[in-house]
Amino acid sequence: QVQLRESGGGLVQAGASLRLACAASGGTFNRFAMGWFRQAPGKEREIVAAINRNGVNTYYADSVKGRFTISRDNDKKTVYLQMNSLESADTAVYYCAADVNAILYTVPATANAYDYWGQGTQVTVSS
Repeated sequence: QVQLRESGGGLVQAGASLRLACAASGGTFNRFAMGWFRQAPGKEREIVAAINRNGVNTYYADSVKGRFTISRDNDKKTVYLQMNSLESADTAVYYCAADVNAILYTVPATANAYDYWGQGTQVTVSS
């Protein structure tokens, strides 16, 4: 059983930065592709960024390109989301997810590719 725990959310002003972390337990982390998703009130869950098993390949939603960076530390079993130049539109609950059946260089960009999800962490950006 894989468990994911997000941390690092909070309330910040527009233009500020936050770094989210997602620590995994159970399973073999370096065999997981990882993704960050978010869900704002009244909206569907959407992908923010994803990273393949060894960190070589990444995917970003157009809305966050150039502002957010996804990375991973396989020794620490943790994936990160560095968020810079935050905007009010980034306000959402952020979830990390694990695709435990990922092929090495695959970067899954859809929610249905992921097998395990964290509980989420709230990010609120005030304008």
